[in-house]
Amino acid sequence: MKTLTAGLLGFLVLASAAQADVFVSVDANGGYVLSNVHRPGRHYERVIREPDAPVVSLDQQPQMIAAQPYAELVAAAATANELPAALLHAVIKTESSYNARATSPKGARGLMQLMPATAREMGVTNVYDPKANIQGGARYLKRLMTMFDNDIRLAVAAYNAGPQAVLSRGNVVPPFAETQRYVPSVLKQYRRLQGLPADAPL
Repeated sequence: MKTLTAGLLGFLVLASAAQADVFVSVDANGGYVLSNVHRPGRHYERVIREPDAPVVSLDQQPQMIAAQPYAELVAAAATANELPAALLHAVIKTESSYNARATSPKGARGLMQLMPATAREMGVTNVYDPKANIQGGARYLKRLMTMFDNDIRLAVAAYNAGPQAVLSRGNVVPPFAETQRYVPSVLKQYRRLQGLPADAPL
């Protein structure tokens, strides 16, 4: 059995300290190849596994949510629309990273990135006002949750891509690259704030 050189051992120690996945394989000359990426075409063994993000315990959850920006406004909108505050925070974090003046190239604006037509429909006259934006976004998200039978994944997908994009495909997440990135990002934030494991069912 081959033994690792001091240099390779040092690499493993550093990688372990950095908390990243590390894979090892043997090349055609019998030398070891280390990588933090599992490349196709080679047989790799994982020697270090990146740990999952720490899960917030249930007793820490209220403090975690209360520590988020605009916590009081989000809590009020969540209560008024019967939504989890953690879900609103997850959408805001993904949409604008809590930047109340955020404006997308497509024209979405404010904390929850309301499009002009959606803002008008939800009765929001000043999309850059945090309270109005959060309330309007919460009302819209509640409508989507009702439309998709409280399926958070589909409601979040519809928030990003529009409800018709979800409905027209038989109630699945649309194959758009942006939406495929957006939905896992929101759900990851939501689970974290809910104190749920990363792979917990919703």
